[in-house]
Amino acid sequence: MTEPFEVITMGRSGVDLYPLQTGVGLARVETFQKFLGGSPTNVAVAAARLGRSAALVSRTGQDPFGEYVREALRGFGVADRWVTPVPRYPTPVTFCEVFPPDDFPLYFYREPKAPDLEIRTRELDFAALGDARVLWMTGTGLCAQPSRSATLAALAHRSDTAATATGRVATVFDLDWRPMFWERAEPGPDGTPATGEGSGRTDGGTDAAVAGGPDGGAADGPGGGTGGGGGRGAPVADAGEVAERAVAEARRHYRAALRFATVAVGNVAECAVATGEREPEACAEALLAAGVELAVVKRGPEGVLALRRDGTRAAVPPHPVEVVNGLGAGDAFGGALCHGLLAGWELEYTLRYANAAGALVASRLACSAAMPEPYEIEELLRG
Repeated sequence: MTEPFEVITMGRSGVDLYPLQTGVGLARVETFQKFLGGSPTNVAVAAARLGRSAALVSRTGQDPFGEYVREALRGFGVADRWVTPVPRYPTPVTFCEVFPPDDFPLYFYREPKAPDLEIRTRELDFAALGDARVLWMTGTGLCAQPSRSATLAALAHRSDTAATATGRVATVFDLDWRPMFWERAEPGPDGTPATGEGSGRTDGGTDAAVAGGPDGGAADGPGGGTGGGGGRGAPVADAGEVAERAVAEARRHYRAALRFATVAVGNVAECAVATGEREPEACAEALLAAGVELAVVKRGPEGVLALRRDGTRAAVPPHPVEVVNGLGAGDAFGGALCHGLLAGWELEYTLRYANAAGALVASRLACSAAMPEPYEIEELLRG
């Protein structure tokens, strides 16, 4: 019998193209480097780097970039058996600008629709999802069908089988608020988004607890941004109305997911989308009330707060670091959080370890390729 995966992540995957010149906008960048990208993809890579057996459930285009995604996953030791091609849509590409220490705008190219939003319930391996010691899913997976139904089905299956599951540790909901993915309607019959999902921009910061970083979105980290989607199609409402409607729609689906999850992770802005609360302690309490057993609230330069349903509380400060690229720090945090939960560590040490992992990635250019080894995190913790 095959051993269950220790970590299965589900959702976004694609290609990151990062500039090799910093401090300049994309219009002036001359060279880029290609990396594996997508928040749950990076979390799986981070967990694998820490010695955990990991797999990804996602979809790519049936194109060379899709082949690259699958090859890169295998190279990092992440199983790609559930990463399948979609002929209709191209593999997403994401560009960023690098303005250290805290400004890393992202430009998502996911038009007319990203193939990772084509994950379908009938194609899920429910036995493997139920057996996984940790299942990690994200808010982006809830922004469109059929991914929304598939994600909720996976969560419901975990909840329904919890009483008979052995070795299960956590079902994690990474709140992952990306407003430009919600501020649009489903693609029409001709594949054109009703409100535009062309080159969506988000202003990403450093989403792990890194001294000097804002409590903003980490690119392909569990953070969301504050920008809106640009691109094709005529707007159907003013920006404020669209944003308000997007938050209301997201909150409805987030609450459905929180009923099934056991752990919720997000920054304060993401927690506000999920709960309506804007103060970290209140955010954590609201997430517990929504159904999870552990709430982790990332507060940027103020560190990380976590509350358990049993009353356990931990608040840890950030790690000072010279930020090179804050994108991906949140994903490193996520992979290390999974590692600590699987190891059964005390909550405070788990958070310190995850913070250190995020700080190391923030001090490097890449995301997936920058995920740290255990000895690097331990060295940083020893100071």
